[in-house]
Amino acid sequence: MSDVTGSVMDRPAGATPRRYDMFIGGKWVQAHDGRRFDSVDPYRGEVWATAPLAGPDDVKAAVKAAQEALEGPWGQMSATERGHLIRRLADLIAENGEHLAITETTDNGKVLREMAGQMKGLPEWYHYFAGAADKLEGRVIPVPQTNFFTYTRPEPIGVVAGILAWNSPLLLLTFKLAPALAAGCTFIAKPAEQTPASALEFAKLVEAAGFPPGVFNVLTGAGDTGKALIEHPGVDKVAFTGSTPTGISIMQGAATHLAKVTLELGGKSANIIFDDADLDAAVNGVVAGIFAATGQTCIAGSRLLVQRGVHDELIRRVSDRARTIKLGNPLDGENEMGPIAFRDQLDRVTSYVDIGLEEGAVLVQGGRRPDDEALQSGFFFEPTVFAEVRNDMRLAQEEIFGPVLAAIPFDDEAEAVRIANDSMYGLGAGVWTRDIQRAHRVAHRLKAGSVWVNSYRTLTYSVPFGGFKQSGIGRENGLEALSEYTQTKAVWVELSGATRDPFTLG
Repeated sequence: MSDVTGSVMDRPAGATPRRYDMFIGGKWVQAHDGRRFDSVDPYRGEVWATAPLAGPDDVKAAVKAAQEALEGPWGQMSATERGHLIRRLADLIAENGEHLAITETTDNGKVLREMAGQMKGLPEWYHYFAGAADKLEGRVIPVPQTNFFTYTRPEPIGVVAGILAWNSPLLLLTFKLAPALAAGCTFIAKPAEQTPASALEFAKLVEAAGFPPGVFNVLTGAGDTGKALIEHPGVDKVAFTGSTPTGISIMQGAATHLAKVTLELGGKSANIIFDDADLDAAVNGVVAGIFAATGQTCIAGSRLLVQRGVHDELIRRVSDRARTIKLGNPLDGENEMGPIAFRDQLDRVTSYVDIGLEEGAVLVQGGRRPDDEALQSGFFFEPTVFAEVRNDMRLAQEEIFGPVLAAIPFDDEAEAVRIANDSMYGLGAGVWTRDIQRAHRVAHRLKAGSVWVNSYRTLTYSVPFGGFKQSGIGRENGLEALSEYTQTKAVWVELSGATRDPFTLG
């Protein structure tokens, strides 16, 4: 397993970039035309890895491999046998979690404590869905035609294309891959061009686990690669995590051949603090919601709704905590925030500070790159707090995907709900109150796929996750996810042997 677990922890500055190949049909291959692209370490601002730039021929090869696996050994396995392989993969992830976490941190800049926590949890996703693989059952249906025995079969939807975002590649891959494997599908992963490495490291574990060739494939490349994959008629399902505009484009591409889609898209989630909340807990929850993961998470609590009775104190306390957040090398376990994942995203975050100021919001904390000379080579940005934000400002309506908090005051429960729901998004929301009746009332009225009460930013394998409105279509995680990767077949068995009138509906 030495080729699986080679560490990047001690990689010196200026080292020769690590060279990756793609994984197609159980083989490690270069792009058909030999093209490659670079992955930049956002902490050092330098190229640390290269990967193949897949073209149309590579897409065709991956789809063919996935189709052949579906018709071959994988498709012929029992659900119990599939479960055994998925459990073996889970064990390998557990054994190699540190290496996977370091790879992701080097690729996307999130702090190691965040990525290590994600890797520690990933095996449980695979164990959960491995256990579900042989629990997929049809049902016998009583029908008015008494001469028929009628039943249903859940069958795999087929070849799945998983298009991954750059912020948590392996977690987002797992949301899709674990239920897809349990359902009996084959899979082609296309990681974001900014973060190709961890999916390729993960493919080594799939190979080591003994999955038949073609069950899991990894294509690396940019937008053209993803477009060719989505529009390939051999792809039966597209599962995507990313921005809403890109999700709409993906849905349009999948519609060219009526592929099923699951879309987990953007968010502008409201974290609502009532004046009876435990403020110590609420401040901690606000920090977790927007500054953890450098704000680069779809469920970020980027809109802070605060009741006026505690508004000033809460803003002061959140801003004070933001000033103490430790920025630095994301591989250093003491640091709390790493850099933005890549330069274009840093520029986007920076531009929203200017937008907020132009709109009349008050900058309370941050709003710029740090002065620390040690951080100048990386894509760092200070934890940022805006106050006196109106909900009609772009700062409150548009997803920034960075450590920028927009604080909006409210007077009463009805206003809080109205402001929270006044968004095109509906992914997550937080409610902070000691009043259990209010907690339930507000949770029921919020138009969001996940609502946390006196907590924020918690997920697990057994609870369905997804968005309302323009935050997405379908659900990941939980038993609900299995329905996203299966299709139902109805079987009618005639029992009498009698001949009926062929010109009437039976």
